[in-house]
Amino acid sequence: MAAKKVALACSVCGSRNYMVTKKPNRLERLEVMKFCKFCGQHTMHRETM
Repeated sequence: MAAKKVALACSVCGSRNYMVTKKPNRLERLEVMKFCKFCGQHTMHRETM
């Protein structure tokens, strides 16, 4: 069985740059500072459904 994945979307431009595995014990949305290649800077990325 394959692991379920969710996308991380940039909070500035909204592009979905990164994919992470969905963890069943994570109750809140994951928020991570990542580099967005479309914005050209480090921005907050949030887990999308």
